[in-house]
Amino acid sequence: FVQEAKGSGYRSRARFKLEAIDRQDRLLRPGARVVDLGAAPGGWSEYVAERVLPGGQVVALDRLEMPAIAGVEFLLGDFTERPTLEVLLGILQQRPVDLVISDMAPNISGVRSVDQPAAIYLCELAADLAARVLLPGGSLLMKVFEGEGVSELRRTLQLQYQRLAVRKPAASRARSREYYLLAQGLKAEYSVFAA
Repeated sequence: FVQEAKGSGYRSRARFKLEAIDRQDRLLRPGARVVDLGAAPGGWSEYVAERVLPGGQVVALDRLEMPAIAGVEFLLGDFTERPTLEVLLGILQQRPVDLVISDMAPNISGVRSVDQPAAIYLCELAADLAARVLLPGGSLLMKVFEGEGVSELRRTLQLQYQRLAVRKPAASRARSREYYLLAQGLKAEYSVFAA
């Protein structure tokens, strides 16, 4: 997948992960509004832009720089910090989005007792932001690493969303603890946009 991404001029093999999930679950449609968390180097944003533009909106965030992608609004910063969050909400113009995607992962130290809680924390942050920006019925796709804290995270998502599925695309290394949780159908009582 790495070689195929390079050969095709894509930013990363991560694109193939999202593409496989999208094909299976039909996440993206023309005109959709999407927020991409932890977007750099831009593999997911690149794919999303192809699927939802023109007519849709793609807002990508990361603490790392990301080369521009046509039609994608990039925000450099940490969405857990108030100034960055306010800029994000300003870009969205208080209008809900259809999908939040997160391929975020912590900087790996190699110490599982440190890395796993950090990974779960990023998932919790993504879920909190999703509840703040998703329309009722919206979806959240996030990377997780199997280990401590995942069961609690899944229980929370099952409470907040109508459906929860596990996805392990072929582009993910088979031996990796990485997989994706797809939460679909945000329940109205968990959305700030509910009437």
